[in-house]
Amino acid sequence: MTIQSIDLMALAPTLVVALGALVALIAELVTRRGQVAVGVGLVTVAVAVPFAVAASGEQTLCSGVDSACSYVVTPLSVALQVIVLVSTAVVLLMASADIADRRVPGGEFVFLMLCSVSGAVLIPATNDLVTLIVALEVVSLPTFALVALRQGESRAAEAALKAFIFSIASVAVSLYGIALLYGTTGAVSFDQLAAAAQASDPTPLATAGLVMLLAVVAFKIAAIPFHGWAPDTYQGATVPVAAYLSVVSKAAGFSALLLITGTFAAWSEMWAPVVAVLAGVTMLGGNLVALRQRLAVRLLAWSSIAQAGYIVVPLAAVAGSVAWGPDVANAVVGYLVAYAAMNLGAFAVVAVVARRTGIVEWGDYRGLARRSPGLAVALAFFLASLAGLPPGLIGLLVKVRVLVVPVESGVWWLAAVMAVATVIGLAYYLAWAAQLFRQPDVDERPVTAEQATGSWTAVVSVAACLALTVAFSVAPSLALGLVDRF
Repeated sequence: MTIQSIDLMALAPTLVVALGALVALIAELVTRRGQVAVGVGLVTVAVAVPFAVAASGEQTLCSGVDSACSYVVTPLSVALQVIVLVSTAVVLLMASADIADRRVPGGEFVFLMLCSVSGAVLIPATNDLVTLIVALEVVSLPTFALVALRQGESRAAEAALKAFIFSIASVAVSLYGIALLYGTTGAVSFDQLAAAAQASDPTPLATAGLVMLLAVVAFKIAAIPFHGWAPDTYQGATVPVAAYLSVVSKAAGFSALLLITGTFAAWSEMWAPVVAVLAGVTMLGGNLVALRQRLAVRLLAWSSIAQAGYIVVPLAAVAGSVAWGPDVANAVVGYLVAYAAMNLGAFAVVAVVARRTGIVEWGDYRGLARRSPGLAVALAFFLASLAGLPPGLIGLLVKVRVLVVPVESGVWWLAAVMAVATVIGLAYYLAWAAQLFRQPDVDERPVTAEQATGSWTAVVSVAACLALTVAFSVAPSLALGLVDRF
């Protein structure tokens, strides 16, 4: 008989978030006020963060037979959990305005989001393929409902359906990949899989299984060619949900990617070229298509696709003289935490502007500096950071940090692709930023009382992201050394 020990302290972050989801739903039903659910969500995240930090080094769900544990908390997993939780707090602040005027139902919104977050918090510490695939589905399933929650928009249901179909296809392929890996190695635990990878070269079946497993991860991070759901889904959803998908949901995907590549590091000569092609195509494709976008959210959607390619670069270059290790993981996490602050900030500004003026096309941001100088400066700073230009130094530094890996590894073509993609990205980032400071063609539309209700919370989210991005630019070690702090 197999007996598993359960350490509730190790599972505390996930349990707190799951409990908070239920409390938020009940609180809204009792009080009939969606803002109460938002408050519960923010408190839940605030409580979960210290639990995540305190759980470092813990492990649980361990088998009494071979002492293999399904849940192991490491400094890397804590860093990823903190990114997910802090980003969720920012998204809840962004969504508060929509909840206040009942554009989305508050209790259901917070409930679904925290349910998804519980899976995103679980993923970084998972230690076997079964728990990983279940956690990935826990992240994905509530997001389909979140996208469809947008009231009065038929496009939202279509966007949710598209994301659902892509998800089902990727999961089916990944489950088949897991079956192949289990059939060739006889293991699902990451520790046992890593030992099997070190003991022998990959067989054709194992190679096929690993490539298939990467399909669900590619879907989560919207890497080309698994990106087809992202632009339409971002456009169909509310801006806060689009922001959530672009950062928190992607963070879950990158967590899974780090776990999988770290487990099969011994087979890097097999999977690294595949990931390198994904990274190169994603960087170039995302930036090239972004050049043609006119809607602000859709442009940010393609921008986030391109940014995902940058984040993958260190893993794609793991070969030859560069081995998978702490330096590679730090480069990925450093870019991810900076991207979270920059991208959420840009989405937050778009949410505030759309609410106050009804503007949805980035070309109509012309003259925003005259009407809302604070928002214009903030958006310009976020765009400069995403482009990797001063004064957003953190954007430049994380790009240099990830570029170092392919250079040291000798994967020059990938470094060249990244350089070209970055130059292409400058075109639309700078064009949008320039619009902010041009003479406006027309006066800003008046702000109605309904539009102003609750908008201060979205402004707070802008300020929070701006403060984080500035702090990272002044002290880059806060982002690049995040893993070492745990």
